Amino acid sequence: MSLLSVGFLFNFEGTNEILMRVRTRSRTRIRTDLNFVLFNLQCLLLFLPFLNAQPLFPLPSSGVSARSLDALLQDYAFRAFFRPRTGVPYDGAVPSNLTGISVSAMRLRSGSLRIRGVDRYKEFQIPIGVVEQPYVERLVLVYHNLGNWSDQFYPLPGYTYLAPVLGLLAYSAANLSASELPELDIRASDKPILIKFPDVKSSPSSSSSSPKCVYFDLQGSVQFDMLLPGNVCSTVKQGHFSIVVEESSPPSPSPSPSPSPRSWGEEEEEEVRRSKKDTKIQKMEWAAESNENLQIASIGGTKAPLALGTRTRPVIETDYIP
Repeated sequence: MSLLSVGFLFNFEGTNEILMRVRTRSRTRIRTDLNFVLFNLQCLLLFLPFLNAQPLFPLPSSGVSARSLDALLQDYAFRAFFRPRTGVPYDGAVPSNLTGISVSAMRLRSGSLRIRGVDRYKEFQIPIGVVEQPYVERLVLVYHNLGNWSDQFYPLPGYTYLAPVLGLLAYSAANLSASELPELDIRASDKPILIKFPDVKSSPSSSSSSPKCVYFDLQGSVQFDMLLPGNVCSTVKQGHFSIVVEESSPPSPSPSPSPSPRSWGEEEEEEVRRSKKDTKIQKMEWAAESNENLQIASIGGTKAPLALGTRTRPVIETDYIP
C-alpha cells in the first residue's frame, strides 16, 4: 500500500471519528434541550390555573355597595376586548365567587349610536336619538345581568323579583385598558330604550298586585313604572331595571281576648243585693237607737235627731193698753 493510500485511509477514519463525536454531542444537546422544554411546559401547566384565576370580590354581606360592583364589572367587561370590532358585543368573565352574573361590552361610535341606534343588544333595544354627555368620539356600552344576585345588590323590601336585574351603563372608549371609569350620561331624546325580559316568573299566589317595572338610578333612588305588554319596560336613561310584584301584607294579629262585660241582668242583681244590705244595716241602727228620747231621722244619707212637739202653742193675748 502506498504512502498516499495510507494517509488517505488515516484521514478518512479520523473524519468518521469526528463525525461520530459531533453526532453524539448533537443527540445529547437535543435531549437536553428537549428535557428543558418539557420541564418548562410542566411548570406552565402547573401554574396555569393560578394565572387564569380571577381575584375574589367581596360579597354584599361585607357591606359592598352596588356601585362598587359597577366599577368591578366595568373592569372585567373591558378585559374582554381584544382587537374589538365596532358594534360587536364581547362577553367578559367575572370572579368565581360571583358566578351567575353576566357581563358584556360593545364599542360604538357616538355618531352611529345617535343616527342608527342598536337594534338588539342582549335584552336592550336602543332607538335612534340617544346622545351622551359629555361628548366622546367612541363609547362602550356595558351590559349587566345580575341573575340570582339581584336581591343581594338591589334589595327591595316588600317586593318579589320576577326577573333578574339588568343593567346598561356607558363609558368612554378612549382607553380600553382603564378601570374605575366614570359613567357617561346617556339619554334617549326621541323614543325610549326598551328592555324585553325573556324569562319572567309567575306572580306568587299570595300576591294580588300586578307586576310592575322597577328602575334603579346611579344615585340610589328607586322608581316604579307600568309594565308594557310582552314583559317590556321602557326608560330614557341608563341604570338597572327589573320586574317586581308587591308582596301581600301579612294579616294583622288578632287582639288578645279581653274580659267579657257583665250582662245587664248581672248588674241589676248586684244592685238589688247591695240595696238589701244597706236596708238591713239601717234597720239595725234604728233598733239600737229606739231607747233614746230623741228620734233619729234619716235625711238623705245623713241621720239627725228629731225633737218632739213639746212647745206650747202660741195664744193670742188680749190687747193691752197702757
